[in-house]
Amino acid sequence: MAEKLNLNRVSMPKQEPLVRAKNFNEVALGYAAENALYEAGRCIQCKKRPCVAGCPVGVDIPEFILALRDKNMAESVRILKSKNALPAICGRVCPQETQCEEVCTLAKKGAPVAIGRLERYVADWELSQPASAKPKPEIAPPTGKKIAVVGSGPAGLTAAADLAKRGHKVTIFEALHVAGGVLMYGIPEFRLPKQIVQAEVDYVKSLGVDVKLDAVVGKIATVDEILKDGYHAVFLGTGAGLPMFLRIPGENYNGIYSANEFLTRTNLMKAYLFPEFDTPIKVGKRVAVIGAGNVAMDSARCALRLGASEVYIVYRRSRAEMPARAEEAENAEEEGVIFKLLTNPVRFFGNDKGWVTGMECIEMELGEPDASGRRRPVEKKGSEFKMEVDTVVVALGTTPNPLVPKTTAALETTKHGTVVADEATGKTVKDRVWAGGDVVTGAATVISAMGAGKRASESIDTFLKGQ
Repeated sequence: MAEKLNLNRVSMPKQEPLVRAKNFNEVALGYAAENALYEAGRCIQCKKRPCVAGCPVGVDIPEFILALRDKNMAESVRILKSKNALPAICGRVCPQETQCEEVCTLAKKGAPVAIGRLERYVADWELSQPASAKPKPEIAPPTGKKIAVVGSGPAGLTAAADLAKRGHKVTIFEALHVAGGVLMYGIPEFRLPKQIVQAEVDYVKSLGVDVKLDAVVGKIATVDEILKDGYHAVFLGTGAGLPMFLRIPGENYNGIYSANEFLTRTNLMKAYLFPEFDTPIKVGKRVAVIGAGNVAMDSARCALRLGASEVYIVYRRSRAEMPARAEEAENAEEEGVIFKLLTNPVRFFGNDKGWVTGMECIEMELGEPDASGRRRPVEKKGSEFKMEVDTVVVALGTTPNPLVPKTTAALETTKHGTVVADEATGKTVKDRVWAGGDVVTGAATVISAMGAGKRASESIDTFLKGQ
């Protein structure tokens, strides 16, 4: 049996590092048809289907791959989208290597099936087809129930799509001027093209979902007022958009951004298209990005593309503890980002005009594991040194914006500002209100937010049918 396994995975074609570091075009180029068919042929269609259990939204992975292998693309799309409303997004940014691919049977002997890349291939095939050729989703007869979804990020879009397919009337309230949440403002064009996000949003709207933009719940109306306005249930998918800071001296100098501001200016406000879009963003020649998650990698790679000559990832632990996807860290390093590990800033310096000019750092060493399971960084006494920088991006993570919780009576929150909700159903302690995604867990992955939206939609549907 082992001799028959095809353990050689098809690599993803990419732009050359020195070329892509100067443009915002998508880095990963996607499989050609022959690559996709070869990779689909590697799936052994095992009976236990561990990959399905490893998928937060329960995609029927062997089935969609089998249909692809048989060149039945419409059926592959149908199977994929029956469980996942945003496959073109997931195929690009979902960390399959720690989920479905990690438990793939082939991974015991060699490289797992490239499930995410096949998902992207199938989704992109559908997006390239005329409307008449696209499989039509099954939508249940109208139930007469109205549901409000607050936020149009991955959790909100998933919940809205699933509820609409169940026959409910869904309205999304989005605070920004475009739908997509973090998919639009947070993830750069070179990793997730905005036309892909817009196409997925348009698909959700095609299911009958109404999207109200520039609609800040907590300002235009509270959750309680929405419930009084004829809505039978509310799902909160407002994400975690409030940045965290270092809280060290000098952090208020000009030229020091939160990653939220830096990426929002770059992506949503399209600073990367200057001078077509004249968005104010100043990127110097020596940039330090504090942190080592996916957001930090995105920020560092954007800084390179915006003209910086030296970009540093400054992280207080070692490479083994970095929370970023290995693929994103490798891409950043290939493009020229310099990793300054076991290093922690302790203060910033600036000039008399108020602009940052440098930072004092201290070297770290790893001690015993902390609550996260990662070894705790400990300062090395007497190891202080200075770095000259003229731009700093702080990418330490985010917490939920408090606006909705503070304007919603009887909604329980934690000391970290996250909404308390049942993990299995998304149900909050407040009657007729559910929540899911980063607003509950804190900053996490796109696919985990989608899984929360899916579980909440099932719970809401059960509740409404039992009313």
